[in-house]
Formats: sequence, C-alpha cells, structure tokens
Amino acid sequence: MASIEAELKKLRQEKQFRFLRCLEGATGPEIALDRRVVLNFCSNDYLGLAADPRLKVAAIEAAELYGTGAGASRLIAGNFSIHEELEEKLAQFKGTEAALLFNSGYQANIGVIPALAGEGDLIFSDELNHASLIDGCRLSNAKTVIFPHSDLNALETILKRRMLNRTADSRFLIVSESVFSMEGDLCRLTGLLALAAQYEAQIYLDEAHAVGIFGRNGTGLIEHIFDREFDVRSHGNLIQMGTLGKAFGSYGAFVACSRTMRDYFINKARSFIFSTALPPPVIAASLEALSIIREEPNRRQQLWRHVAFLKDQWGHQAGCYTGASPICPIVIGSEEATMLTCEQLLKQGIYVQGIRPPTVPPGTSRLRLTLMASHTLGQLTQLVSALKAIGQNL
Repeated sequence: MASIEAELKKLRQEKQFRFLRCLEGATGPEIALDRRVVLNFCSNDYLGLAADPRLKVAAIEAAELYGTGAGASRLIAGNFSIHEELEEKLAQFKGTEAALLFNSGYQANIGVIPALAGEGDLIFSDELNHASLIDGCRLSNAKTVIFPHSDLNALETILKRRMLNRTADSRFLIVSESVFSMEGDLCRLTGLLALAAQYEAQIYLDEAHAVGIFGRNGTGLIEHIFDREFDVRSHGNLIQMGTLGKAFGSYGAFVACSRTMRDYFINKARSFIFSTALPPPVIAASLEALSIIREEPNRRQQLWRHVAFLKDQWGHQAGCYTGASPICPIVIGSEEATMLTCEQLLKQGIYVQGIRPPTVPPGTSRLRLTLMASHTLGQLTQLVSALKAIGQNL
C-alpha cells in the first residue's frame, strides 16, 4: 500500500495526477459538469448524435424487444439478429465483404493485431499511434518496429532492411491511425498503401476519428482521399477498424474486412471470443446513427464549416494545429501550465481537457480541443474569445 501511495504522490508532484469530472444529464455542446453548466469542446461526439432523440427511441424499442443485455458472448448465446444486421450494414457502408463488431475500439485493437501478427512476425507502427494500438502490438509477441510519425521515407528504409532477413512465413503488418487522435493530422494513406503493396505487408488502419465525418458519404479517410476511385475489396491486405462511440454517438467498434478475415477473427481475436456481446439497445442506436449519417450529409458539412471557422479565427496561433480534422491540439508544453490553462478556461465556462504524458510525449502537454456539428456559431465565437483572453499563456 505504501508503494501505491508513493506512486500517487509522485504523479501529483509531476502534475500528471488524473481525476474524474462528473457530468449530470446528457452530453452535448453544453453540459452540466461538476454542478455547473459549461460549453463542451473536448467530446468525440462529432456529429452531435449521442443525445439525438431518434437514437434514444431506437434503444428503448430494442430494450423492449431484446432486453437490456446480451447475456453471453456471441459464440455462446449472445449473438442476436440485430448484431448481424448492423454488421451487414457496416460492411455495405465501408464497401467491404464483411464486418465484425467489437465492444470498443480498444477491444478491437488488442484483439485484431495479435491475430494478425505473432512471434516471428514484424509490426511497423507509427510513433504517435493510440495506446490501444501500442498495447495490441505488445500483446502480439511480434517484433514491433516504431517509425517516425508519418515519415514514409523512414518506413521504407526500415521495410527494405527488414526484407533482407524475411523468412517465407514471416508476416509484415503496418499499423496506423487514419486521423491521429492527439494530433488531429491525417496519415499519408496513399504512400502507406503503396509501401504495403511493394513489401507484401498488411495494413491495419484505425479509423476511429474518421468514420462518420470524412468522405462524401462519411465512410472514412479512404473515401476522403480517393472518392470513388478506390475499390476496397480489391485490397485484401487492408483491414479497417471503426468506432461507434464517436461520430456515431453510440458505443462499440467494428472491423471491416473480407469474409475470410471475419471468420478468422471470430476464431482468433481473444477480445471478441471472451467478451459478452454488446447490448441490443446499443446496437439499435448504432443502426439508427448509421441511417442518419447516410441520409443527413448536412451534419458533416456543418462540422467542416466549424473547422474552417476555427482555423480562420484561431489557427494562426503558435502551437495550434487546425484544419485537417475536428481535432485541434493546442500544445502548451508543461503539464502544470496545461492544467492551469484548462482551469482558466473552465472559469470562463469553456471545458477543454488538458492532455499530459503518457498520453502524449513529454514536453508536449496540450489542450485537446474538438468541435461538434451541434455547436452554434455563438458558442464557437465564445470559445475563440476565451482563447484570446488567455492567449498570453498559450
């Protein structure tokens, strides 16, 4: 117990101690946080669907029909028709043969990566990949090689060198986010695909912060870059993961892949095999969200107008990166200064959570600011005014 208390003391001294803030009521652009109403600028509810009445109705109706829980893993007695319906529609949405649901993006990443690579194989992972991808690599027992963030030249050099000692049965796996969750920038997907083809590697692409908001139809970064010129089914080496708890406003995750890969993951992904299935009401909410994403492109358009507004009003500031996605990191540097700025903004009614190591590299603590389609222009203006008011600290 003394060692635990000492570790907590150390975290407090280093300004890395974490604590929970409590919301009362629904999430949205305006929230009741720790008994006060503030504007929410750090949610991943990009399209404002988490509190949409249609998702609530869908969840309630599913609870009446199926109950509140699945009761078992899908391989035992927890595979409902509604699970398979969502998977079929997600596969159509992503343009793949099949899809498989997981209980979260974290569960997908720590299940799929070890299924794709193991002892004797090589994983090539971007240095700024999310913790769940890092943990998936560690659990795989494969040799993991970290390449500098989005540096395709460095990646190719590494691939070329490793090819010299590659055995016939050794698998190469490239792992990357499509939209990096803490940076807000985009991976160089065209180059990654070319390198994967050249060096006979698979790509595992984490689309957590892309599905629902990127592309003509909101299917993700591939559509955003290639539009209709890319046939996902002809790229069997590409496996995509998407989440349902961000732009979809629900919960869970999915992997879009071939039918053969789906069967493989059902048999090999431990986080799928040994987890109770997602509750039917959650699945129903995701189905409704998928319909809205398909039928209401104006939500995406509104979100991108907000991104453009913030870039115009604030994007010129040092340490601030805007424009590529709804994620805008404001890099401050020290942990103490970051959390001080977070509290200063809270006093002005603006909630933008501070992000510190180990989530981000030492010396790059930041405010991770995110935008939602449901924000109003007035709320965005209030955000910019608050940022400018404390600008000397940024």
